[in-house]
Amino acid sequence: MLSTQLGLRPISNAPVPCKICDGPANLFGVVDMNRPCQIAHVPNAPLSGVPIYYRRCADCGFLFTDAFDDWSIEQFRTHIYNDGYEAVDPDYRIKRPTDNAAAIARFWGPHKAGMRVLDYGGGNDVLCAGLRAQGFGEAVTYDPMVPEHAARPEGKFDLVTCFETLEHVPDPLATIGAIAACLAEPGGVFYSTLTQPDDFDTQGMGWWYVGPRNGHISIYTKHALALAWNKFGFKTAPLNSGTHLAFKTLPPEWGLEEAPSAA
Repeated sequence: MLSTQLGLRPISNAPVPCKICDGPANLFGVVDMNRPCQIAHVPNAPLSGVPIYYRRCADCGFLFTDAFDDWSIEQFRTHIYNDGYEAVDPDYRIKRPTDNAAAIARFWGPHKAGMRVLDYGGGNDVLCAGLRAQGFGEAVTYDPMVPEHAARPEGKFDLVTCFETLEHVPDPLATIGAIAACLAEPGGVFYSTLTQPDDFDTQGMGWWYVGPRNGHISIYTKHALALAWNKFGFKTAPLNSGTHLAFKTLPPEWGLEEAPSAA
């Protein structure tokens, strides 16, 4: 199937404004649309013949493709989040949300009875079901890609979780703004997305996390994440290379100090 048949945005050699900081983003590299994040999961994945070009911002380092910027939710469901998706991400259905629920329970278990938790981009509700089973006062899943969880939640939430979602979105500022709008004040956003490693300039498009077949179309630096959250008045503190905490003010009863590394 050709790029035009898929409705992908035509490529341009000219730089475009970075989606986060408006800096100049030139073409950086290209991979096949069928490239998964981890080749081991689908070792014999055939090439689609559809090139997906990524750009990288000269100012904040954000790596992204604008190929899917004109797609509807239905097109993402048809071509990426389809029946073949589990083959390229076998942990997304059960293991990852179960492990994440356990991590949330460890951190916030003492406060669970009175907490409202929203899992943004939560897929199949396994994470929230686990939290509800462990006694969290309210745990709600929102995911526009999943019809049964596509209704926008009402009210504000003490904790918003967002695991392995930000790398999937074509408009990161719109998504971060929507997450911020769901958060109570004080409150916190506990989220995960891998940031580019220190040797990314060497690895380039060979870095395993760049994979359009998995829907990984927005790849951040720590600086890019800080800039994005700051546009909504938030600080974000990297807990490690993959997990982060974003906030304006943290509830004092959580006992979490505002880390000096927050930016």
